[in-house]
Amino acid sequence: MIAQAVQKNAASAGHRALDFDSIDWLALLTNWVVAALIVLIGFWLAKWISRAIERALTRAHVETTLSGFLRNVSYAAMMVVVFIAALQKIGVPTTSVLAVVGAAGLAVGLALKDSLSNIASGVMLIMLRPFRDGDSVQIAGLEGTVEEVRIFQTRMRTADNRLIILPNSMITTAPIINFTAKPQRRIDIPLTVRYQDDPARAREILLAIATANPLVLKDPAPAVDIARLSEGGVDMTLFAWAKTKDVGEAKNRIAEAVRSQLLSHGMSLPLPPRDLHVYHHNADGTPLTEIVTRSVADDGDAVSAKPPA
Repeated sequence: MIAQAVQKNAASAGHRALDFDSIDWLALLTNWVVAALIVLIGFWLAKWISRAIERALTRAHVETTLSGFLRNVSYAAMMVVVFIAALQKIGVPTTSVLAVVGAAGLAVGLALKDSLSNIASGVMLIMLRPFRDGDSVQIAGLEGTVEEVRIFQTRMRTADNRLIILPNSMITTAPIINFTAKPQRRIDIPLTVRYQDDPARAREILLAIATANPLVLKDPAPAVDIARLSEGGVDMTLFAWAKTKDVGEAKNRIAEAVRSQLLSHGMSLPLPPRDLHVYHHNADGTPLTEIVTRSVADDGDAVSAKPPA
């Protein structure tokens, strides 16, 4: 009985597997053709829409790096939708496909979490624009000129022509100092005037130097501040404003003029006071004072004698 039942089930299964007459070949072929058309039309439409998005972002003066990145992301998202629609048309259950895609996306996200963090930070840098290409900045203690902001990293060039490559995730979590973000910058020239010299006269000379410099702006006007009375003299600071592109040259000219003008008016810039301690040692490292004290004690000069009666 059992053997007959097994043979009967096997025969029915084989009959169902080989029963091609019950298949609607026309409907199956139609579904495959429609799925192929969905892929072809979806591919063309996704490409056209992604390019339209890039053109719109370019007209809106969005950074080229960001516009290209958003174009690729939109294209990939639309192609995923197209392939899911094609698979559903040929009878593939999309629920299982979405589950597989979600699991694969989660695995890839965990494996590439650092790269994804750099991508997110790169998008933030391009959108928020704390600096642009060509700006002089200081990031995470490193100073240089920004050459290019990419999706994963930012490239900087130092003053001595060294290349610095920083991950974008490090930039967004570090302090950023942009030296060229503003059109004007202040120049600080600290100096010390001797107590023998008149600080009011020194102040007039410093203001005259700043006013006569063509690179110094009239507004805000130059100013001189007396910081404190130190051991070496009166500490003063000259404040002058210049255009950002002229800061370096203006600072050099002012520093040279300050020294020459103060000297020509009989003033000088004192050196900071220093304490000098001299220690004498013997050849074996014994301090000379110890040797002298020991020799005096041996001669009896260090022993106090009782005065004569």
